[in-house]
Amino acid sequence: MITRYKMLMAYDGHLFHGFQIQPNQRTVQGEIEQALKKMTKGKRVIVEGSGRTDAGVHALGQVIQFDYPGNTIEPERMVKALNSMMPMDIIFKKAEIVDDDFHVRYSIKGKWYRYRVSLDHFVDPFKRFYTGHYPYPVNVEKMQKAAKDLLGTNDFTSFAASGGQIINKVRTMYYVNIQKDEKENEIIFDFICSGFLYNMVRILVATLLQIGNGKRPINDFPRIIAAKDRLQVTETAPASGLYLYHVFYDELPDKYRQDRHL
Repeated sequence: MITRYKMLMAYDGHLFHGFQIQPNQRTVQGEIEQALKKMTKGKRVIVEGSGRTDAGVHALGQVIQFDYPGNTIEPERMVKALNSMMPMDIIFKKAEIVDDDFHVRYSIKGKWYRYRVSLDHFVDPFKRFYTGHYPYPVNVEKMQKAAKDLLGTNDFTSFAASGGQIINKVRTMYYVNIQKDEKENEIIFDFICSGFLYNMVRILVATLLQIGNGKRPINDFPRIIAAKDRLQVTETAPASGLYLYHVFYDELPDKYRQDRHL
């Protein structure tokens, strides 16, 4: 008997070499598959994730699936069983049994990534693995206004790092929000898109910071998008500030569909 599980999880990506399993590297997928192998007494259970986060990238809302052989385990018991075998930097929040036609990647309606940037003059030792760092003046209103040019369906070739395997780089950006966290002295960037290209969020953040600092004009995004040229934007924000925040499997709520108001 095979049972397909969909599970919501979070992890601190600092000490992982990304999500995807790699030889001789510590990965999120590797840790989970190792635990499932113990539960199945030696059988390999392949884990698939909604996104393959890079080394140093975190997740608050990663979703995985796997087909579990043997007797069906109740979802709550599956959460407890896996959490009992996880290292301290991984936690499972929820599980559910899904139909065989569910696919953790192909069933996605949208993804939400969040990026945190510390504006402190010096790097805070307690934030260095969990935020980017930009110790220069930035204008949040300018960045928010510029970000409106990212909404809608566009070819995001200019914001895709080399090394990605996806040929079609057309995506629909549904929502962008940029705000200042005064208490933490951070800028919070939120992006909800139909899908993201390799390093796309980190490149967008770096470009927005340049606009906020006055190094780029506020209306630069239409030109960059039209160019379809990665050399137009050479900066990439560090992995440390990036979080896979939420994955949508149902239609996006209207409050996250700014593109409809274009």
